[in-house]
Amino acid sequence: MNKSQSKYAILILLLAFCLPVLAHHSHSTIDRNDVRVLRGTVTKYGWSMPHVYLKVEAPNLDGKIVEYSIEMNHPAAMTEVGWSKDSFKPGDIITWEGAHHRNKARAYSSMSWVEKNGVRVGNANQFDGEITPSADFTGLWDRAPGQPTYNPPKGWPLSPLGQDLVANFSEDQNPVLTCGDPGPPKSMTLPYSHQISRLDENTLTIGRDLMEGQRVVHLDVKPPAGPPSKLGHSIGWFEDGDLIIETSNFTADAWGGHTGIDSSAQKHLIERFSMTDDGLGIDLTITLTDPVYLSQPVTFTHKWIKTADRELVQTPCTKESAQLWIEAGFNE
Repeated sequence: MNKSQSKYAILILLLAFCLPVLAHHSHSTIDRNDVRVLRGTVTKYGWSMPHVYLKVEAPNLDGKIVEYSIEMNHPAAMTEVGWSKDSFKPGDIITWEGAHHRNKARAYSSMSWVEKNGVRVGNANQFDGEITPSADFTGLWDRAPGQPTYNPPKGWPLSPLGQDLVANFSEDQNPVLTCGDPGPPKSMTLPYSHQISRLDENTLTIGRDLMEGQRVVHLDVKPPAGPPSKLGHSIGWFEDGDLIIETSNFTADAWGGHTGIDSSAQKHLIERFSMTDDGLGIDLTITLTDPVYLSQPVTFTHKWIKTADRELVQTPCTKESAQLWIEAGFNE
């Protein structure tokens, strides 16, 4: 992949964020054949994790004023298409187009565009900067297209406990609904930007949009581990040009293994980062060991692509925002 191809891939990702409903989940309860243009007054604007949302008083088909809920993507994705925490405030009059919930009695809508004062909000990419190849894994990386991770992986060697989790999988169990944020390896495959930084010759960090804290990787040194955590204790080294990271000292973590698969304090990771595409891509090979949820270690792959460098986006999670996922009726 050359530089222009990489920028094209990034553009595809950004355009996906602008599609109606939710680019990264797509509620099945939205009726895409019932697209409406509505006008109303903003009562609340939530710039928070896991999803940005608007509450808007507007007339329904019967002319009755109801409070619509409109759920968008996460703050980092909305920032990339021109939104900010100051885009709206209570009292703003807006017009928007969106597909309605299949249950016509529910005041829930997607959004494909929105106008305030006759001007469309979020109609431009705010991060269309130069994409600089990386020579040492540092920089900002996005998940490559075509890697859905919203269902439990198939074919994993699960223990009876792991099999039970997958057999009873439901999106309603997603830890994000209670503002949970799993650690690696799940965190490494989420559709957020990751930033690798070199603090000094013995330390690098892996941060991520909308993640509290960052992974600290100790290079060629083995300091004592601190208290167990979701992010664990990581030791790294370079081998034939690849970056290898070994991580242990975890706490139990809901969906910390993968979608629908929890992880235990016995989790152990080996991650191999391999530079590809002349510094514009990273292939990740992840080996996960967890005797509580797996009958044997499992190895899977993932891919990142380089994007224009910027500051990571950090916003708090609110339970009201998280519960909009249930309000949308994902499982109805």
